[in-house]
Amino acid sequence: MGKSKGLLLLLGLGAACLLSLAAGPAGLSPEIILNLRLPRTLAALAVGAGLGLAGALFQGALKNPLSDPYILGTSAGATAAAVFCFLAGIERSSPVFFAAVFAGAFGATFLSYWLARLAGRLSDAALVLAGVAVSAFLSALVMLVLSAARERAFSLFNFVLGGLYAAEPGVLLFSAAVIAAAGTLAALRWRALDAMSLGEEKAYHLGADPGRERLIFFALACAATSAAVAVGGTIGFVGLMTPHIIRLISGPSARTLIPASAIGGAALLACADAAGRLLFPPAEVPAGVIMALAGAPFFMWLLWKNSRGRA
Repeated sequence: MGKSKGLLLLLGLGAACLLSLAAGPAGLSPEIILNLRLPRTLAALAVGAGLGLAGALFQGALKNPLSDPYILGTSAGATAAAVFCFLAGIERSSPVFFAAVFAGAFGATFLSYWLARLAGRLSDAALVLAGVAVSAFLSALVMLVLSAARERAFSLFNFVLGGLYAAEPGVLLFSAAVIAAAGTLAALRWRALDAMSLGEEKAYHLGADPGRERLIFFALACAATSAAVAVGGTIGFVGLMTPHIIRLISGPSARTLIPASAIGGAALLACADAAGRLLFPPAEVPAGVIMALAGAPFFMWLLWKNSRGRA
């Protein structure tokens, strides 16, 4: 990626941050910006960066343009684990919480992958169907538990819908550190991700062990997704849309795609959160709903595009 394209990407991120800081019916007083909108903007940047990074890793490791933490069930697994932790009295500041959320994300991802491989050959359709099935089951399980918990669970519905609110500074800092670490480790292995995106046979001939590399990238993507879910709940399609948009700017090489997807995801979610505050003031539309409204048509377009390519 050239300097001009990198600068363009950073300018887009800066514009998204300014929009997020200015958006809302409460005006532009310094108190509102510093105490309410700045923490929320920082949360949007961290969550968006984690989901954009995870989407790039999943798409490269699986050689599947439809891969995304939301579609694969990764987000649903992390959300289910987080909800159970909340109901059990485990706070987000506890290491047990993050360990449980990561385990939920990793387990759901591998369940989707295993189901898709049952037929013997991993196809786009099988992976999408497996991910949808796992996500639907986990989402139904979460709603069942929340319905049974009643008053105790009322405050968790916004979390399940994907709402961005000012997170505790310690939680936000830890989540951002996890996402930064996952991104750094992934960036150091960009050659392996490029090899994986060519297919298992070519990756093997290029010196990469497909099974080991897939496990590593799954773990890094699940870590980034877990950290994002811990702050923002279930927000879909950021990891699907961002890498496709970024490839138009930076090209397909993982060397630039990995950091650029993190930056692009941060900008995209900051804009989505701002849009949710501007649509029906003073009411707010959760960022997860905004992303679903934008991401579902994008996903359908990708399905149509891939079906035409196979034809």
